[in-house]
Amino acid sequence: MMDSILFKNLDHKYLSMKDLIGEAPEETEEEKTEDQKAGTADEKKEPEKKTIYYVTDEQQQSQYINMFKSQGMDAVILSHNIDSPFITQLEQRNPHIHFQRIDADVTDQFKEEVSAEEKETFDKRAEEIAGIVKKAMNNENLNVKVEKLKDESVASMMTLSEESRRMQEMMKMYGMGGMDASMFGTDTTLVLNINHPLVQYIENNKDNENINLICQQLYDLAMLSNKPLNPEEMTAFIKRSNDIMMMLTK
Repeated sequence: MMDSILFKNLDHKYLSMKDLIGEAPEETEEEKTEDQKAGTADEKKEPEKKTIYYVTDEQQQSQYINMFKSQGMDAVILSHNIDSPFITQLEQRNPHIHFQRIDADVTDQFKEEVSAEEKETFDKRAEEIAGIVKKAMNNENLNVKVEKLKDESVASMMTLSEESRRMQEMMKMYGMGGMDASMFGTDTTLVLNINHPLVQYIENNKDNENINLICQQLYDLAMLSNKPLNPEEMTAFIKRSNDIMMMLTK
């Protein structure tokens, strides 16, 4: 069955499951003999888990797709409602694979390494920036993470854990849209890129009269790459965008 499943990747090429997870090189007779001598200890080793990344909307998640491509990474396109329960079934039948949407986390490939010498200073800066943003958003419970992203053109991103996303999708599928998704824990995190000038401006101008406006705009821009804004949020976003353009005319 696995051989008959085809996935479309970001280049719109069709790949089999074997193409996605890769195949281990075939063992030589000598290696097989060594494995047999190793006894039951090797038999108990679990195969390494392989993460298969996916996207559900190429336009909405284009920022994440561009980041993936810039690092030579790939993902498959799963844009139909049936895909979520389908990949869950695949995971149950194949415990060594795990599907994860590309905006579920910021992987190490996208981040610059913070040296041991600068870690303490970086952590202090990150904590201060997170505090400024929480105050601007009037939400002390907001999850904010500050990272050094390689792509300096990215100011903010929004991540949502795979578990929370699948729970929300299941609620929608079974007509439970009226329920509050937060009761299951939404694990949404605003990721700010400390290498971006806007984030550095927030850090160095926390008492500026426009800080709240900038923080709110960064939050909404990050959210737009993750999911559509609700009507009230979209109205506020458009008004704020107009206010920013008016500021540029003065």
